[in-house]
Amino acid sequence: MRREGRPLCRKARIVTPQQFRRLSAALPFWASLGFVPLVVIAALWGGWWLALMPLYGWVAFTVMDFITGLYNDNPDTETPLADLFWYRLITLIWFPVQCVVIFGALWWAATTTHLHWLEELALMFGVGVMSGVIGIVYSHELLHQKTALERWLGDLLLASVLYSHFRSEHLQVHHRYVGTPRDPVTARLGEGFQAYFLRVLRDCPPSALRAEAAMLARKGLPVWHHSNPFWRYAALQGAMLTLALVIGGWWGVVLFMWQALIAIWQLELTNYIEHYGLTRRHLGDGKYEPVRPHHSWNASHRASNWLMINLQRHSDHHYKPDRRFPLLQTYGTDQAPQLPFGYPALTTLAMVPPLWRRFMNPKVRAWRRQFYPDISDWGDYDRHETPLPRGAS
Repeated sequence: MRREGRPLCRKARIVTPQQFRRLSAALPFWASLGFVPLVVIAALWGGWWLALMPLYGWVAFTVMDFITGLYNDNPDTETPLADLFWYRLITLIWFPVQCVVIFGALWWAATTTHLHWLEELALMFGVGVMSGVIGIVYSHELLHQKTALERWLGDLLLASVLYSHFRSEHLQVHHRYVGTPRDPVTARLGEGFQAYFLRVLRDCPPSALRAEAAMLARKGLPVWHHSNPFWRYAALQGAMLTLALVIGGWWGVVLFMWQALIAIWQLELTNYIEHYGLTRRHLGDGKYEPVRPHHSWNASHRASNWLMINLQRHSDHHYKPDRRFPLLQTYGTDQAPQLPFGYPALTTLAMVPPLWRRFMNPKVRAWRRQFYPDISDWGDYDRHETPLPRGAS
């Protein structure tokens, strides 16, 4: 017999209209999962099918930007965390998804013979596009949050592309010194991407290590102390390389490192665009004005913001670094400079420095006239290797 007042069966949970609206609003940001079947198709069939992943990441979303247009609405920044569940979930599940794709592709290359070695490189090139356009962007979102789970997932995603120091460099250097010569990833006016890429590969790891060493020194600890995150970075990256070796032998390690390089290239293309030519006013004595919305390039293109989880609302990210991506705000042209295309289209253009300079340098000069009409001599700001501008204050 059942107890008095207790129903014979539990009442089925029904999705409310409000919950359905939240889910439907978040689903476009799950576009990253489109890479997974494309990797499978490319691995099975090879040939021209290997072009599917770059085409999806670059061309498809550029075309979709033209179709879907701009999105300039601003969400309520006081939205409760519980209402963001479906937005957060894609970032929380992405590490296992990416691991399966990377190491599954390595296993396939190691155990099958129908792909030529050049096709295997092309396959891992496409995987690297995915782990750069999606994986590092998601890790960027996770590392800015306060929960241990999210930060660990961010670290694991960076380890899977051998770029763990990005966490220290981004949080302790980039956000503090953006728009100044002390930030290695602020691209200077006229600096071509290839030169920029080599510079950040050279400068960012030691910059990140110096930042961590300085933080330890403030606590009275030596740089080799176990709390230095570089020990964790080394262990996680070593584990990834070991797994690649176990699955695919030395060729598996080469393929893994190749996809990591492609992912890093994709990240730094994005970094190159985000602040190209934008500088903060030098106040003298090595000091700069506070970061403002006009120190980042923005793009309000709907589809590419779906793919890159609103990374293109970059001014607000620098204003509120821990604000979750669904709540990032956009700005008008009177507050922040706007890009005419989304990041996927502009990263392609950035690979051809003469075309990039012809396209973007006039926009930087227009930005200077708009936001700093009193500065007439930009010479010190434009010298790539000048540590601190002396004039134009």
